[in-house]
Amino acid sequence: MSGGEIPILVCVSADASVRQRVMQRLDGVGPLVICADLAQLRAMFPAPPVETVGPDAGAGEPAPPTDDWRDLVVDRAGHLVTWRGVPMGLTRTERELLARLAGPPVTLWSYERLFASVWGGAYLGDTAILHSAVKRLRRKLRALPDGPQVQTVRGVGYRLSPPPTSPEQGWPAHDTMAR
Repeated sequence: MSGGEIPILVCVSADASVRQRVMQRLDGVGPLVICADLAQLRAMFPAPPVETVGPDAGAGEPAPPTDDWRDLVVDRAGHLVTWRGVPMGLTRTERELLARLAGPPVTLWSYERLFASVWGGAYLGDTAILHSAVKRLRRKLRALPDGPQVQTVRGVGYRLSPPPTSPEQGWPAHDTMAR
């Protein structure tokens, strides 16, 4: 941790006696957040909205730092994703995944953050549903000329990347893995 960071302890339990014991044992250790369920926790720490990426994005939104995604527009409110003006046939889950991965700032998304953000639930270590959705999204993104690709960071999560042009760039030109 750097000098200005303070860890926050979080306890989520439907059992009031568990919450009480945690509060008694951890009193004075540091900042403590205690709530009965994940909905309460999410209400305390709402995720920033990601509405559009591309030329129609709001003027107040920062542009992606290194990658140029102006050809990709993710309109979550309109349930539409376009690449170079052509609509893509994505499911709700695929749209939500792409909105997170492409939303500013373009960054690495952990399995935990993606799972909570797209499915609205707690990540319990089972990544099968996430890997399956990413696999379907990858298949559709591969069909785009010069389109973005979903890159796996093993054991951590996913990020959106420019299309690979050669294996020398650090990952294969044709990703055949299920993830």
